[in-house]
Amino acid sequence: METVLASDVATWAERGGLLFRQARHAASMNQKALARVSGTSRTTLSAYEHGRKSPTLETAGRILDAAGFRLVLEPKVEFATRASGDGRPFHVPSRLPRPPVAAALGVARVRDRDYDLADRDERRAAYALLLREGSPQELLDHVDGVLLADLWEELDLPLDIRGAWEPLVEQARHGAGVIN
Repeated sequence: METVLASDVATWAERGGLLFRQARHAASMNQKALARVSGTSRTTLSAYEHGRKSPTLETAGRILDAAGFRLVLEPKVEFATRASGDGRPFHVPSRLPRPPVAAALGVARVRDRDYDLADRDERRAAYALLLREGSPQELLDHVDGVLLADLWEELDLPLDIRGAWEPLVEQARHGAGVIN
């Protein structure tokens, strides 16, 4: 049990380090500048970035704030795999994903075809394919819950897939004030 916990801590330290590096690079700052602005030393910031040391939540928030970012709580999306009437697997999330706007309205490459998600007709075709055959990662990357709720009645889906996704879409509609 302790070995598993130590492994989890190391994984979080690495992810935290990557987060700090990404924030620092996005802010076009070197370690010395970010350390100075955030009130920490360059050697400590380096240790955080390389996963050798873990900051407190308060310190992490202060460093990210200094780089122009906020530390936020984001809901985790998990997937259940179900079988459609023809026996093929499909994936249903625990909650509807909300990818960044650039991804939600960008270009999705699905099954060797590009779909312009900013175009409603192409988004409809992509979503129908993704809900039937998409992997969990493809669903997270390309399906936006609000845009899905808006297209829901127009999607051509098998009844079993529609039934599995319906409660999520209804929840999104009511939460977003969209009631039909």
